[in-house]
Amino acid sequence: MDKRVHLRVQGLTNSQVQSGAYALILAEDGPRRLPVIVGVAEAQSIAIALEGLQPMRPLTHDLFIHFAEAFSIELVEVFIYKFKEGVYYSKLFFSNGKHERRIDARTSDAVAVALRAGCEIYTLESIMQKCGIVIEETPEDEEEKAGEKENPGPADDRGKLTEGLRIMQRNEIEERMEQAIREENYEFAKLCSEELQRRGREEKA
Repeated sequence: MDKRVHLRVQGLTNSQVQSGAYALILAEDGPRRLPVIVGVAEAQSIAIALEGLQPMRPLTHDLFIHFAEAFSIELVEVFIYKFKEGVYYSKLFFSNGKHERRIDARTSDAVAVALRAGCEIYTLESIMQKCGIVIEETPEDEEEKAGEKENPGPADDRGKLTEGLRIMQRNEIEERMEQAIREENYEFAKLCSEELQRRGREEKA
């Protein structure tokens, strides 16, 4: 029997095989990775969810989740069940407590929604064997990771950006964050979001 494999979203990277696209990296609890090619819009939506950013207005995937929540429908899991001719096929499993429904979806959309819903992602062992790549960590990789934890590197640039944001008006920060999201500068967008959240906490205090 083809067993199921639990996956987590490891991140995004530029696609090496398709210009203007991104590779979504899904990882098992082991050395294998499942790369999925996604478009720019889907990559942006996934990155926003990974960074925990809050767009000024809901994106399509946000709207999908809000709609489901409004009618007490829970996204239980995402299941990548088939790979054919270079395309991954996925299903969304929903439940309202009484009935369950399965909806076909593009894998990029399914992952973007799953990240917002906080649900699990699964695929099949046969797909991992056929499409997965094995990433073997060398001792040098482990030393590099340890070094990054001990020496995260200079935070001067980040500190300067944070100080600059603190003297800006709220509407300026919101405009900068929107621009950063459009330009896919998610690191700066996250700094803007953190500053807005900090101000919100101070206003409530």
